[in-house]
Amino acid sequence: MRAPVFWLISFFIITESGDGILGGNDDIETKRELIVNKKNHPGSVQEYELLLQVSYKDSKEKRDLKNLLKLLKPPSLWLHGPMEIVRAKATTYCGNRNGVLRCTCEDGYTWFPPSCLDPQKCHLHMAESPQSCDCHPNNLTQSVNFCERTKVWGTFKINERFTKDLWNSSSAIYSKYTTGIEIQLKEAYKSIQGFESVRVTQFRDGNIIAGYEVVGSSSASDLLSAMEQVAGKAQAGLRKLFPLEDDSFRIFGEVQCNSIFFGFGFNKDEYTLPCSRGYTGNITAKCQPFGWQVIRETCVLSQLEELKKNFSVFAGNATEAAMSSLVQNLSVVIRQNPSTTAGNLASVVSILGNVSSLSLASHFRVSNSTMEDVINIADHILNSASVNNWTILLQEEKHASSQLLETLENISVLVPPTALPLNFSREFINWKGIPVSESQHKLGYNYQTELFPPNTSTPISGRVIIGSDQFQRSLPETIISMASLTLGNILPFTKTRNDHVNGPVISTLIQNYSVNEIFLIFSKIDSNLSQPHCVFWDFSHLQWDDAGCHLVNETPDMVMCRCTHLTSFSMLMSPFVPPAITPVVKWITFVGLGLSIGSLILCLIIEALFWKQVKKSQTSHTRHICMVNIALCLVIADVWFIIAANVKATVNPSGICIAAVFLTHFFYLSLFFWMLMVGILLAYRIVFVFHHMAISLMMAVGFCLGYGCPLIISVITIAVTEPSNGYRRKDSCWLNWSRGSKPLLALAVPALTIVTVNLVVVLLVLTKLWRPAVGERLSQDNQATVVRVGKSLLILTPLLGLTWGFGIGTMVDSQNVAWHVIFALLNASQGFFILCFGMLLDSKLRQLLFNKLSPLNSWKQTSKQNSSDLSAKPKGTKFFNALQHKVGK
Repeated sequence: MRAPVFWLISFFIITESGDGILGGNDDIETKRELIVNKKNHPGSVQEYELLLQVSYKDSKEKRDLKNLLKLLKPPSLWLHGPMEIVRAKATTYCGNRNGVLRCTCEDGYTWFPPSCLDPQKCHLHMAESPQSCDCHPNNLTQSVNFCERTKVWGTFKINERFTKDLWNSSSAIYSKYTTGIEIQLKEAYKSIQGFESVRVTQFRDGNIIAGYEVVGSSSASDLLSAMEQVAGKAQAGLRKLFPLEDDSFRIFGEVQCNSIFFGFGFNKDEYTLPCSRGYTGNITAKCQPFGWQVIRETCVLSQLEELKKNFSVFAGNATEAAMSSLVQNLSVVIRQNPSTTAGNLASVVSILGNVSSLSLASHFRVSNSTMEDVINIADHILNSASVNNWTILLQEEKHASSQLLETLENISVLVPPTALPLNFSREFINWKGIPVSESQHKLGYNYQTELFPPNTSTPISGRVIIGSDQFQRSLPETIISMASLTLGNILPFTKTRNDHVNGPVISTLIQNYSVNEIFLIFSKIDSNLSQPHCVFWDFSHLQWDDAGCHLVNETPDMVMCRCTHLTSFSMLMSPFVPPAITPVVKWITFVGLGLSIGSLILCLIIEALFWKQVKKSQTSHTRHICMVNIALCLVIADVWFIIAANVKATVNPSGICIAAVFLTHFFYLSLFFWMLMVGILLAYRIVFVFHHMAISLMMAVGFCLGYGCPLIISVITIAVTEPSNGYRRKDSCWLNWSRGSKPLLALAVPALTIVTVNLVVVLLVLTKLWRPAVGERLSQDNQATVVRVGKSLLILTPLLGLTWGFGIGTMVDSQNVAWHVIFALLNASQGFFILCFGMLLDSKLRQLLFNKLSPLNSWKQTSKQNSSDLSAKPKGTKFFNALQHKVGK
């Protein structure tokens, strides 16, 4: 039975005043199916927008739920004081269709902005009537764009000095301006059909720039047109109260960004506003294609500022009790004010860092209750929902995440053995400390933990193993281990490395003790990533380092590492080749591709210039047709490969990336099938010496094989894998290779099969050539055979694609650097080899080129003489005719 979902939006007025903007990602607080947006208004009241998600089974239940809205009473779980529901309305309803959530608007409502629910993950069908939004159900957790009434926006400038009180909704000047503006605009617009309300939404600096929003039930175009007709009346009314700047009054039917806090704006608009009451600092947002994006934020809770001041007061004569009390107060403040703004994150890291430094310098001990407070604080600021705020913070304070990890380690080692064992298992961090006993002599040390990534029920495990042989001398006092998934997202990478932390970050601490060997086992977060390497966090250089760490084993789900020191470990996974040679292979690839493309274009020019001369015989004609198509397919494939390498796979929409993957796949397949055609033609000439097939039939077979088969394979591949988003890699524009989807096989299997077939053909050719040609003296047999075989291999290897066989090495032994370098060197430059060995070694083509390019008659005569000398015996590059002549004899 169909069970759609719709959203009911109710407004509450409460006696609680506020001012300014909170910032970060706290404009929307999501708790399961409840989303609350807070809106500041003049006077001593605030307006809250409640988005309630309710499911129903049929139209009767839908009507009943709408009627229920009228009976709703304000909730009192998080609000205090008298409150009242002033309006309740149902705007959006959704239904599940084949696993896809399709949402549409109720009558009188429309999507705003022209994107729905989650603008980056959901798709709005603009052409349909009514417009519908398709989205995966899991994407609704952060939905912000629901159906709304028609809106039109306007701005004007008042020639008066701007004051920051206009950002304080409880100030008298804010009330004066908003009340006056709304009264005059309502008077001007009240006669417009469908007009419902007008509201001042923003004040900007620069004299006073006021912005307002008009809501109506008619279409946007009708509402905009009607407002333009009464624009003069609106301006006249405003001039009665304020000195308006000439030509500053503007009305807009569309805006790029719109939110409760930042108001409306256009592309690349940037606004800085103060944080809300109870916070110090500012927040700066920039209008991006997907809405307002916070780019700088320093909103710090006032209580945190007080704690920092208190610490500086007693830092000179601090005690263990004072440190414990400070940490406890910090834990209480965070628990009562759970907002993780970037400013709050910076303050918490700073306070903990100061506590850690002073405690280490004063040789303080940390009690189990204080350690638990520290872990609770760390769990709060390592919440996966705070990663965006960490990103904002790290733009200003690059070492904040490293400082947090170092602080947690320093505080951990201050826990005395008498307070252990302790085990704190939280959602985003796990901490375990044990006192070392004689059992470590026999059993060693084993730490194991499980953490859950956001929105998944599959745990990510981490394990630390230290063998008993490492504890044969005097024992340490304690061993501390802790693990977190979020730390892997916030510890920075160098910009030159395309790596990802693909497992938990595990820190193991044994104070004043060293080990020679430690094993770490990590679950993979993303099995689609490959080429793992084990690293540790280097606090000295503030980067990941692999010194002393080595990969022991890899399975589809797990990675085992061996290290010779104790610190913070993780595994990084490079999607392509070993990171140590990535710059080298990249340089070889692009230089080789540039050389290859230039050589192939030259090949096509040569073929075009001398086409009439080279197609006189059937063998020459078919051979050069194959050559032209090989060169054409390879040059197009190389160009699309370069395009794909420079397209960002994470951009939305991904149409360019998918097109690049498809065309690269298709033309590389065409290249291989035309090389197969050359092999078939060669084998045909060897086996059926006196049989001649019509050129038209041979070319029909060639074009069907060269373009028909690749097209079928490419289309089937994208049709089967793209609906499940398994066609291309998540991190690059190329065919996917993961446990669930392996479309790369659609290139690897045909390519390696063709290489194998062509290798058999080459062996057949070499067997025929190993016998001396008729008329050659026996004393010259060895020399002539070596020459024929050598020239044949030079010609056939690039033409038949034998160098692609090195791809087997990169797949089977992917850790071997040599395979990657050889493969890139030979195949990126394939076009150059085709020009040298497939074209320029051809004596007939050389003669034609000399005749064409030589400006002096003497050069022409010399080239003719050379031609007559060469015609005395067939060369290896006149390969097809020479081979046919030899076999026929």
